[in-house]
Parts: sequence; C-alpha cells; structure tokens
Amino acid sequence: MVLLSDILGISALVDGISYPHKPGSTESSILGPFHDEKAHFIENGAAIVEDGTYGEGTLVKGQVRSVSGEPVKKALLDVWGTDGHGVYDLEYADRDGPNCRGKLYTDDDGRYAFTCVRPIPYPISNDGPVGELLRTLNRHWYRPAHMVSLLLILSRSQRLAFTVRQHFMILHPDYNNLITALYSRDSKYIESDTVFGVKSSLMVDYKWCEDEALAEKYGVKTFKKTIDGQEREGYWLLEFDFVLTEKEVPPPPKLHD
Repeated sequence: MVLLSDILGISALVDGISYPHKPGSTESSILGPFHDEKAHFIENGAAIVEDGTYGEGTLVKGQVRSVSGEPVKKALLDVWGTDGHGVYDLEYADRDGPNCRGKLYTDDDGRYAFTCVRPIPYPISNDGPVGELLRTLNRHWYRPAHMVSLLLILSRSQRLAFTVRQHFMILHPDYNNLITALYSRDSKYIESDTVFGVKSSLMVDYKWCEDEALAEKYGVKTFKKTIDGQEREGYWLLEFDFVLTEKEVPPPPKLHD
C-alpha cells in the first residue's frame, strides 16, 4: 500500500500538505524507504562512502542557514544515497554495516562538506501488483538520480543521543523540520519520476571539477572521464545551501466564542 501510494502521487501530496513551502526556504521531498538510523557519524568534510565502492567520486558542500541569512551551526545532516550501481546498502544481502550514508554536524558558520559517489537512477520494486499496474499504465518504474538528506538541528541536550548514531533531514527547537532530496538535472527520468518526488527548486547540477587542492583537502577520489571529447581526470562537485524556516509561536488557544 505504501508503494502504491507512492506511484499514485499520494505520498507526494501528503508531503506537500504536511510541509507547505514558505518563500525563501528549501522545499521538502518524500522520505523514501531507505533511511537507516544506524548510519555512522563522520567528521565534517569526511567520506560517507567506503573505499572501493563503485561509482564516480563526488564532493558535496554548502551551508545551512535561516531564511534571514543567519548560518545555522551544529546542524546535524543525515544524508544517504545509492552507490554507482544505483543500489542502496540496505539492498545488499551480504552487508552488515552502512555505506553511502552518514551523519555530520555543520561548523560554526553553518557549512558542511562530505565526499561520496555520484548517485544514478534506480528502479523501485516492480515484481508485484504495483509493477503490474505500472505496466498496465505503460509507465516506467525508475526514480531519477538523487541524494536525500534529513537535516537535524538539535539542542545541546539532544545532541548527546546522536553521538553513536542522500536524501537530507534537519531538526531544531527553533526551526521547522526539513526532509528533502536533491535531483540531478541531467538524469534520464527527471521529468517522469515514478513517485512524483521531483521539484524544480531541488534540481541541481553536478559540475566537473579538476581543482587538485580541493580534492586533496577533502580526500576526493579522482577518476578519468571523457569531457568534451578529451580524457580528463577529476571529480564531480555539487554545491547547495539549505534554507530553514523558523518555528512560529502558535496562536493562543481559543477559550470562548
């Protein structure tokens, strides 16, 4: 039933109703089934991917700030995505630990960075009734390449609970929660996401980068790729700022007519 609600657009509708967009802030997106609380904690700027994981090396960085432009420090980013095969770690039967996912805090300027492999499109389950319905409707069962984040901004007392614990998620006593995803603009299925999760403001461009100093700073795994007809060595760079809305004081309860 959950998968059916996804491909009918009900999940996206509920997301839109539950998290209405406010001007100037980052739009939300659906959570999806692959979030895992057991994701490891990493230092800001470190890798969320194991050495040897198949895929193209990528550096993701940016800032978390409020609508008014103030940086949000000590925001906990919970981020996860696929490997270069379009597969999440939870889908591998022989895996017993997290990969292509991690949690990290922003610095005092609200900035974050991590390295990973560039996600690619992947199929949802299509071997049951939902797959039969999609075939009947002559629809595909692919999601465009994306990275999801759960951005968590916690109070000092709350942070202690997360020291052991791409898609992106954020929580904070003073800000509204944000669960969102960043979708690669050049992905094949960007205009026909089978679960209707794509929003134009969440479409991003991965830029080819050959900055050796930046690669050395973050330990990015470079690779060779044909760019404009020439074989080059570099990596992908994705820069994105998340903008949060402050929680509003609820109106006083109505005591009488």
